[in-house]
Amino acid sequence: MQGAARKRPFPAAAPGSPQPAGPLYAGRHGTVKNEDTFKTSPFHFDLWFYFTLQNWVLDFGRPIAMIILPLEWFPLNKPSAGDYFHMAYNVITPFLLLKLIERSPKTLPRSMVYVSIIMFVMGASIHLVGDSVNHRLIFSGYQHHLSVRENPIIKNLKPETLIDSFELLYYYDEYLGHSMWYIPFFLILFIYFTGCFTPVEEESRMPVAALLLMGPSSLYYWYLVTEGQIFILYIFTFFAMMALVMHQKRKGLVLDSNGLFLFYSFIITLVLIAVWVVWLWNDKILRKKYPGVIYIPEPWAFYTLHMNNLHSAKESL
Repeated sequence: MQGAARKRPFPAAAPGSPQPAGPLYAGRHGTVKNEDTFKTSPFHFDLWFYFTLQNWVLDFGRPIAMIILPLEWFPLNKPSAGDYFHMAYNVITPFLLLKLIERSPKTLPRSMVYVSIIMFVMGASIHLVGDSVNHRLIFSGYQHHLSVRENPIIKNLKPETLIDSFELLYYYDEYLGHSMWYIPFFLILFIYFTGCFTPVEEESRMPVAALLLMGPSSLYYWYLVTEGQIFILYIFTFFAMMALVMHQKRKGLVLDSNGLFLFYSFIITLVLIAVWVVWLWNDKILRKKYPGVIYIPEPWAFYTLHMNNLHSAKESL
């Protein structure tokens, strides 16, 4: 045989035959991870830090920026500084969620993730409009601890059908917008959580960076649950996490550092919610605002009822 033999390409696999073994293989629908191989996923400090930072600045900070910055800079008939914060949040958060899903060591359902991201953007955008108008009404004397029809500035509207329009705005802001925003958000976090398990006990520990981020992260989730009035959604997500942890423990699997960070953050959030409810348990005005079985006042309702009155009293001195 003269010369070097030419390398023959591997023959094409017959239809229905098993794919080559390995952590990755190229399928008809793109690259797919081998589910039988568990991989170590290091703590995603950069992503969790960006999450915490943008949540505090762009979500919690947007109504504060609207109140603090001079009204002359952002007239009432124009978008406020908080609205621009909200726009940035609607772009950055879906991107971070997608990056978080990409780093999961487990193959996750792409279609469910993409649909959830689309619904998240739609819900957050609906909330942007309703929340923008509702927070601007504060400058006209609107009080968040009262219902729409009980607000003094709403009672005097003529014709009375305008009140129905404001109730519709409140519905889009507090109910439809929150549902389409938070349900996909918690669903994506839970989908990611399902891939945070490892058979190696030594990998079930959190670095110092995770411990430092846990406090701010848990405090933000407290704000998200109380202000968004989504305790039922949160507690069902938490119970689903607990059930999954116990189920995987029977298989000899434990949470990795990212899973522990998310799970412990939810536990601390539950403690903070309990402290918040106990503190305001005997507040008769807030009790009237939230008459249901689950009594969890909104922080901004507390602000307009107590802190805002305190500021007005100081200014009158």
